[in-house]
Formats: sequence, C-alpha cells, structure tokens
Amino acid sequence: MGKTKVCDVRFEGELIHTTVTSSGEAVEGWLDEIYSVHRRRLQKLVVGLDVEWRPLFGPGYSRTALLQLCVGRRCIIFQLLHADYIPDALDEFLGDPRYRFVGVGVQDDAVRLSRDYDLEVENTVDLGELVADNIDPDLRKAGLKAIASAVMGATVDKPQRVRTGRWDAYELSDEQIKYACIDAFVSFEVGRKLLTGDY
Repeated sequence: MGKTKVCDVRFEGELIHTTVTSSGEAVEGWLDEIYSVHRRRLQKLVVGLDVEWRPLFGPGYSRTALLQLCVGRRCIIFQLLHADYIPDALDEFLGDPRYRFVGVGVQDDAVRLSRDYDLEVENTVDLGELVADNIDPDLRKAGLKAIASAVMGATVDKPQRVRTGRWDAYELSDEQIKYACIDAFVSFEVGRKLLTGDY
C-alpha cells in the first residue's frame, strides 16, 4: 500500500493544496476531486505537468521518479517509482484530448512517461512555444524561471542541490516537495494565462 502526505505549499501569496503519494488510490481520489471541482471547465481544462528523475553524473538511464500535476490550487506529486499501482484513471486522464497538459519541454516529459510507464499524454502544449508566440520570441528556448518572470512577474527559486537531488527517495524532503509543487503550479498558471489571454 502506498503512502500519502497532504500539505500546503506557499508561493507568491498563493496556497497550493498538495498531495504527495505513492498510492494509486490517492491518485484516483485526486482525479475525482479535479473532475468534481472543475466539471464545468473540463472541455478547456489546463493541467500543469512536470516530471523528475534522479540525475546521473555519467552514462546510463534513470527512470522517471515523479509525476507532478497541477490544476488550479491543487497539485499532486505521484511517486511513480514507488507506486503500489498506476491507476487506469491516470492513463485515461493523461490520454484525454480535451485536456491541455502544459510545461517547459513537456513533450520530452511525455516521451519519458510513455517509455517508462506506458502512460500516453495526448495533448501537450510547450510553454516555450506559447510564450514565444504570445509575448517574446526570444523566450522560445527559455526555462521555467525566465518564463514565470515574463508572464507572472514571479520569482521561481531553483536551488541546484534540490534540482539535482535524490528524486527517487522514498521520503521527499520539504524542499523537494516545494520545488516539485511550484514547478507544476507555475506551469499551470503560465499555461492558463497564455491560453486564455489573461496576461
């Protein structure tokens, strides 16, 4: 049976309700909550998506450890590497063409999810492309930090010790949880603003 921790992460005056879990059942519960809360917006749902894996400092391949999803002020950090099972409901959610999964390099994340777990993300929207088309062509290859600054006026802290840390750990540190949550939340918020013209 997977483990679940629920906490609130603060970012730029926002409180993001965050579920950290290796439980397939908890993922199903989170998805049910998203469907319920956003039932009127499901045709235009924007979902922040990011993944993390343990960096290798040499040859080899490291499987995806985490999948982060964020809709509104609700985020889930699913510890795929330690999951008791991966629910069909997650596969169906990711594969729904009505939902737009947004992130920086999100297509590469989708390829990883497909290769590592046979999870297919149907409709990805790269934030670099989106911000280049709407705000500044020079940001096409920018990272999330620069994009968040341009679109939200937000400062995203990305300490190297966290970024290159043990994402495959059974117990994530508070710093890791904050980092993973904020990446998904900022991806959602930037995507929402750019896709709705609210910037």
